[in-house]
Amino acid sequence: MGNRFRSYSLLFSVSLIIILCVPSRVNCTEFEVGGHNGWVVPKSRNNDQMYNQWASQNRFKVDDTLRFKYSKDSVLVVSEEEYESCRSTKPMFFSNNGDTVFKFEHPGVYYFISGVSGHCDRGQKMIVKVLAEHNPKPEPLYSHSAAPAPAPAFTSAPSPSHHSRAARSIPLLGITNLPLFLILLVFVLFA
Repeated sequence: MGNRFRSYSLLFSVSLIIILCVPSRVNCTEFEVGGHNGWVVPKSRNNDQMYNQWASQNRFKVDDTLRFKYSKDSVLVVSEEEYESCRSTKPMFFSNNGDTVFKFEHPGVYYFISGVSGHCDRGQKMIVKVLAEHNPKPEPLYSHSAAPAPAPAFTSAPSPSHHSRAARSIPLLGITNLPLFLILLVFVLFA
């Protein structure tokens, strides 16, 4: 009986270590807007599309994040009309902390502009298209209430120690491994 308990204990311990150390299938990427230059006013009129060019070279998906690095500036999320006019009286989001992290909560088109007068007109604006998930969850055929899509999440985050790449993959651990862990626990306890 003692050897059997020890075997199950060892199996449980090894399994727990494997479950907690193996990344789940969900990955997200953090993109540093503008690469090493950050969120700045383009130096010339010829570069007024530099952020849209940067965005078009990347693929964005739900749960990815954008990191805006800047000084004496701001980041606004606005409607398409406000993007085109470079003016917003009621942005969906405003931040001016110098290090803004934006998480894509749902697929769609997002419009970003600088809130500093004249910066957007000189090209400090960007359109980002976020792709839908490959295997979207089935939606009900009808619902009793039509709820609007949740607003994007914005957070302020400390700077990482280095910025050698414009984008990096961040594996998410934990919750997707929970069912496997619970099955293993039941097996060990009741076998």
